[in-house]
Amino acid sequence: MTVRAAWLLPTGQTREDTRLAPLGAMAPISELVSRDGVIAGGTPLAATGVGPMQLQIGTGRAVIQGTAPQGAYPVAVTSPETLTVADGDAQYGRVDTVVLRIRDGLYDTSEQTLATVEIIQGERSANPTAPPLPPACLALWDITVPAGTSAGVGGITWGSALADRRRYTAAYGGIIPRGWGLSFPGAYDGQYRDTGTGLERWSTSAAAWQPYPADSGWQSLALASGYGNPGHGTAAAWRRLGSLVMLRGRIGPTKAGATIPNGATLATLPTAIRPGGGAEFGWAAPRDQTSRGPSVTRAEITRAGALRIYEGSDLPTWVSLDGVAYTTD
Repeated sequence: MTVRAAWLLPTGQTREDTRLAPLGAMAPISELVSRDGVIAGGTPLAATGVGPMQLQIGTGRAVIQGTAPQGAYPVAVTSPETLTVADGDAQYGRVDTVVLRIRDGLYDTSEQTLATVEIIQGERSANPTAPPLPPACLALWDITVPAGTSAGVGGITWGSALADRRRYTAAYGGIIPRGWGLSFPGAYDGQYRDTGTGLERWSTSAAAWQPYPADSGWQSLALASGYGNPGHGTAAAWRRLGSLVMLRGRIGPTKAGATIPNGATLATLPTAIRPGGGAEFGWAAPRDQTSRGPSVTRAEITRAGALRIYEGSDLPTWVSLDGVAYTTD
């Protein structure tokens, strides 16, 4: 037996079944329902065409959720399973779905206690779509079966016919790996998932997945009256990534030909992006080129969030914030 499910058979579950099946508290969806999905590691339940109309599903493990009272079934495929795709319709194409499926006679009408890898055939159509799935099923792959397909005419072109439908799950508290589809809600504050390019954290109050570390994206810096970016390059902006704050852009007087006075406050930063520890943060800020050549001036952010500069003479017409970074910790 190469497809094994723990806690399915009324009798006969072996110690090997129990060791191979993924047991433990899985990522929740609600109070009694677990997120079903494939267990990551290697290339679980991979699909390989092994004949004109035959497909092989490799080894792997998964969790299949039934109804809430039914619970979740841990499943292990311990040897590759070979499936045969039915010939295509003479007129229309269809989409079939390869699934891991649980049949449990205590909760369905199958009168069986069985875990299988099988193909659920889609409806033939001019615009075919994947078939609806019965309960206690986990989609693995979609197969596009063009009209007239059969072994006698060359069979299925596996390289283009397969669409990966594997979604992944993890143990409670683990990061859910990226798989098919990201349009699912989280179950609790602090749940994490991998998007393929970074991490997201579920916020119950916002009812949304949010980038982690939290990323504000670039936001315009509200400047003091009389200051802006009149022809001085990139507009002043800030970005917060977790506790790291980055600044960029240039600031100068809006009045043509004016300079920035000594001690001038150019902006007051929002509380959320002020330097941490109650300390002032200072740096040498690049400024306009003068008769002395390229130079810098002292800039600082005060405890109250005032962004200001100090220049005793040769007052600048603009200063740059590019490359400034500090933390709010």
